[in-house]
Amino acid sequence: MIQACKEEVNIKYNKLHADPAQGKSLDIVLKKVKHRLVENMSTSTADALGLSRAILCNDTLVKKLQELDSTETMYRGLVDHSKRVMKAFYGLLQVYKAFGDAFAGIGVREPQPRASEAFRAFGDYHRLMEKNGVQTLKTIKPILSDLGTYLNKAIPDTKLTIRKYADAKFEYLSYCLKVKEMDDEEYSYAALQEPLYRVETGNYEYRLILRCRQDARARFARLRSDVLVKLELLDSKHVEDVVRQLHRFVSQFAKFYEDAKETLAQNTLFPIEMDLARSAFQYNSTNQQIQYEDDDDDELIQDGVEAIEDTPTPLIADLIDPSPDPLNSASDLTSLLSKPQEHKSPSADQPAILPIETLIGDLAPLQINSEPTVGTLIGLD
Repeated sequence: MIQACKEEVNIKYNKLHADPAQGKSLDIVLKKVKHRLVENMSTSTADALGLSRAILCNDTLVKKLQELDSTETMYRGLVDHSKRVMKAFYGLLQVYKAFGDAFAGIGVREPQPRASEAFRAFGDYHRLMEKNGVQTLKTIKPILSDLGTYLNKAIPDTKLTIRKYADAKFEYLSYCLKVKEMDDEEYSYAALQEPLYRVETGNYEYRLILRCRQDARARFARLRSDVLVKLELLDSKHVEDVVRQLHRFVSQFAKFYEDAKETLAQNTLFPIEMDLARSAFQYNSTNQQIQYEDDDDDELIQDGVEAIEDTPTPLIADLIDPSPDPLNSASDLTSLLSKPQEHKSPSADQPAILPIETLIGDLAPLQINSEPTVGTLIGLD
């Protein structure tokens, strides 16, 4: 049209004073949310739901975030396990120290010179092992600091950069989708031959979105390069540094045990002669027998014999004569037992006195023992 005009042509334009903050509208924010949702969906699912989106092809940087999560878990487990190993090793060193003190004490109290020297040297060996072990721990401790730096600083910084990159990518894709929708709107109005208000008024909104898309693309490209550099450095540090730190860790423990082996193998201290008492290996038993008492009264009751009264038995008071009796002396008792007893019929005024053999015969079924029983008590009653 300008070339066909033969006269002077004046072109006027409106200068765009673009403010990127105005371009980031609610529509762009919602499109970013939609892109985050679609990122975890398959293409067929998004198409079935009718979600329009812009796709960045061959973008594998966001997938690195999952790899970093697994790497972080591995490093965290490695650091925790190393701390537990060092704590257990320190406990072993305390045992070495206790052994050294114990053997040194035995050496001081041992009267035999050779045995005393052997125990003293053996205690010194254990103390030396404890000293070397503490030095080994001091050498290994910086390894945990290096692994902690990689775990607590390098990996979180890279993950933060990847998240910023993902946010810039979704914002850039949102502007691209917005431009695509505005172009489709212009094509549809042109096909219907209807005027579009924003086009007739200078199309300011479209040009603002184009400027915002350009800025978002520049920021996206810058963050992408930063992510690539950090991932490369992180991978190289992971391959080289971990191998070196683990080699230091294992070599220090190997050196400690080699030194301990040489220390104990270079001197032959045993066998030794010692003066031991006869009761040296006799120990008092500390086990006390516990007797359990049952409160059941049935165990306290002994078996008794039922008393059967055949003939009336005189009371004990009737058997005792208050008058002086020759039975009081042992000789009279012997003579009385040797005589034949005369049976006299008791009178009505005086109770009958039975012979001693008859009394013993009547008391024999009662089974009078040293300890009273239930049957005995029944017989006397």
